[in-house]
Formats: sequence, structure tokens, C-alpha cells
Amino acid sequence: MLTRLSIRDIVLIDRLDIDFGAGLAALTGETGAGKSILLDAFALALGARGEAALVREGAEQGQVIAAFDLAKGHPALRVLADNDLSGDGELIVRRVQFADGRTRAFVNDQPVSVQVLRAFGSALVEIHGQHDDRAFVDAATHRALLDAYGGIGGDAAEVARLWEERRACQVAVENHRAEVERANREADWLRHAVEELGKLAPETGEETSLAERRATMMQAEKVAEDLRSTHDSITGPQSPVPPLAAAIRRLERRALQAPALIDPVVKSIDAALTAMDEARAHLEAALRVADYDPQELERIEERLFALRAAGRKYNVPVDNLAALRQRYQADLALIDAGAERLAALEKEAQAAAAKFSKAAQALSAARKRVAQKLDKAVNGELKPLKLERAQFTTQIDSESEGPNGLDRVEFWVRTNPGTRPGPMMKVASGGELARFLLALKVVLADRGSAPTLVFDEIDTGVGGAVADAIGVRLARLASGVQVIAVTHAPQVAARADRHYLISKDALSKGKRVATRVAELAAEHRREEIARMLAGAEITAEARAAADRLIRAAG
Repeated sequence: MLTRLSIRDIVLIDRLDIDFGAGLAALTGETGAGKSILLDAFALALGARGEAALVREGAEQGQVIAAFDLAKGHPALRVLADNDLSGDGELIVRRVQFADGRTRAFVNDQPVSVQVLRAFGSALVEIHGQHDDRAFVDAATHRALLDAYGGIGGDAAEVARLWEERRACQVAVENHRAEVERANREADWLRHAVEELGKLAPETGEETSLAERRATMMQAEKVAEDLRSTHDSITGPQSPVPPLAAAIRRLERRALQAPALIDPVVKSIDAALTAMDEARAHLEAALRVADYDPQELERIEERLFALRAAGRKYNVPVDNLAALRQRYQADLALIDAGAERLAALEKEAQAAAAKFSKAAQALSAARKRVAQKLDKAVNGELKPLKLERAQFTTQIDSESEGPNGLDRVEFWVRTNPGTRPGPMMKVASGGELARFLLALKVVLADRGSAPTLVFDEIDTGVGGAVADAIGVRLARLASGVQVIAVTHAPQVAARADRHYLISKDALSKGKRVATRVAELAAEHRREEIARMLAGAEITAEARAAADRLIRAAG
């Protein structure tokens, strides 16, 4: 529900704040007071196209802010979640229009694109008027409205799910068939490759390991002599280890005589012997590595040559040869089991297609039944709206199978007997179209509708009983959703829960004017309705008639 609309520096509006509530709100005022400017500003906040001409002369930018209360399950909450935006309970949309033509959009003070703003606008508000080309006048939305009216939205969602399931099965069949055909074309090559790679038996990381081993072996001969000489120095006849060991034994025998002198020396020599032993172990390990077999080096080089030749042949890194072999084996298995798997997938696809077809046909039959009820209900609303000679029909035609089932749905009208019916948007005139929209909205009530509905002068060209019938239906509609009506009909204004007067004030000694909006209290409201009845000169009879309209409206 729209709770507040704030406008700054838009055309004739310099500063305007309006609080709205539930029910029916009427906006009235003389022609040229700025009602259209107000709606243009509101539409700008909902994602309408911006233009530099909207900025008040002399201002650098204009701004429109619309605040909404979101009930649990409000469709705008889903738009928030889809765009990773924060907000819960209240939603504030803001549009800034710059004098150079640029615009910026914000939702809950977070910048968004105009496309996202329009998604919020569609979820929050519908604006209907004599020349409306939005909302459910668009034939693409008629099917969803019909489903909502009949309470078969769940069936439609299930048909959409079955369509996706069917499509996924078809894609799986096509992909598998293409894989089998590719594998069959390459069968001989695959068998040869699997056999060759099987004999080679490559392992991941083998090339790196062999290359490192080969490099080590080629360097080993250069360092082996120095390693042996050093090893002889530690373990050979000239080794210092035996003399040092004998020295420790002699000193240990004298330890009781002078421990303070001998113990540190013994510990140091013992540490030296331990280090010598560790050095011996490292030298022996190094000698084992350096002591290679020339035939082993030859085998390593032959293995590396074979692996790298295979990598070049199959155009893959050597480390990928093992995975390539597994893939080729899988392709061969696909050839062997492909026909069986393909048959299973085709069976699944046929079953999915049958389930979709059954559900789509049932949905189509349900839509036809609902269409009859909708036509009867809408036609029942036409006579009081001075459309007693018109006829409303829901045209359902078959179309190609798709996520929406089998049906193309469009609202058609015939405005006079003997004329050819056709799409509502093309056949109905501006005034007729607005009243058809109202009849549809009353029948649809809160189903398939945005939570806030704006009707722009849908009573133009009618009066008396027809205007009163429009007011009755707007009030009835307002019991379920918020309704804002820009109206020239006193019968409509009299039924409003809240009445706002739009006027123009002269500023700067008459050099410029500004649009003002004020909510009317009871007495001022009677005076405005009397003006709507009588014109410029308000008479006692007009005031009395206004009182009667207000009392009749309850």
C-alpha cells in the first residue's frame, strides 16, 4: 500500500508531501491544476521514462519518493530477494531526475537500475486510464489473470514445471544421441588409442618424477668422487673418530679426580663424534643415490621419450595421458552401452511428454470453464457502466506447446451488436476501455492485481447514474486493495474514504505558479463536491446536492 508520496521540483511542483491510507482516495481539482503532473511524477518513481523537461525551471534536479507498506507475501518482497536488496515491511523507492536528462534510481537507499525499478513498480502499482497501454491491457498478461481468477495458478505452475522436465529430458536425449554418434564415428581410432595407451600405462606425475631422477643421475658422476673422498676421511684409516673415542675413554677415567675440568671436554668431544656419525650417514645416502646403473638411465630416457611422443601424438600434456585413456575407455563403453542408454532416455522423454500433455490438456479445459464464468461476471458489470450493448469475451486459441500450456488467452470485446469482436485494446475507445478495465478489476478483485490501483479520469465523458456506478465499483474494489482515483465526477469523489484537492497557487507576485495538494476535511470536502456539481458559482442547491451525494455514499 502506498503510504506517502513526496515530490520535489517536478514541473509545477516545488515541494509536495501526501500521506495516503487504505481504501478509496479521490484526487479532484480544476482542469490544469496539475493532476497529470502528479501522476507523471508518480510514474517516474515507478520506473517510467525520465526526461529533462520534468525538472522545474531553474532547478538542477527533481526528485520523487514513494513509500509503501508491504504486507506478508507482497510480490515486491520477491523482487527484493531476487536483487539481493534489504528491506522488510517498508519499501521506499526514489527517482532523481537531473536537468541534463540523466536519472538515478534507489530502493531503500540502495542504487538500482531502471529495469529493476520497473520490476518493483509492476509489483507495487497499476495505473489505468483512458489511453493506458500497461497493466493487464497487455494481452501477454491475460492468461495469468484468467488463471488467477479461476484459482488454477497452481495447475499452471505444475504445467510449467512439467514443461521444464520434458525439455530437460529432450535435451538429455539429444546430447546422448550426439555423443553416441560422435563415438561411433571415432570407434576404430578409440580402440587403437585405448590399446596403445594401455600398453604405455602412463601415470599422473610420472614425467616429472622421471625427469628429476634422470637429472640427478646425470649429475651424480661429477660429485661421486668428492663424496667418496669425504667418506674415506671420516671412515678410513686416517679417520679422527678412533683417536677421539680413545681420548674420551682416558679422560673419563680421570673424571673423578677433576670433574670440573674434564666433563666439559668430554661433552664437547662426544658431540663432535655424534656429528661425525650423522655426516657419515648422509654421505652414505648420497653415495647410494650417486651410485647409479647406466642401464637404468637408459631405461628412464626411453620411457620419457615414449611418454612425450604419446603426448605429442594425442596433443595433451603427458600428465593428462592417463585421464585421456579413461575418457577414451568411457567413449568405447558408450558405444557398447549407448543404444541401451539412449532407449532408456527416449522412454523417459516420452513419459515426460505424456505427463505434460495430460496436464496441459486438463489446464486448457479448466481455462475454458473459468473463461465462461469470467465472461458472465464481467458482462454483468457492463450495463451500469453504460456498456449495456457491449459484450466481453475471453478468447482462447491453441498455440504451440510451451511452459504456459497449450493456450493463447486474450480479452476481446464487441462494443455494439452486429459489429465484429476483437482485442479489447484495439476495439474499445478510450472511455470504453477505461470502463472495461474497471469492470474487469471489480470482478478480479484482489486476484491478479497489484496492491495499489490508480485510475486516471476513467469517468470522463459520463455522468449521472454511470458516474455513480463507477464510484460504487471503485469503492467496492477499494475494500480489497488500495484505490487512488483522479476524477471529475462528484459521484466518485463522494464515495472516497479520503479526498484530496489539487490546486495551483501563484508565487513570487504571480511570476510563477506551484501545484498544491491538500486533504479535505468534511466541510471543505462538501464545498469541493458542490463545485464539481455547479462549476464556478457554488449555490445552495449545489451544496445540498453534495450533502445528498455524501450521505448516499454512506
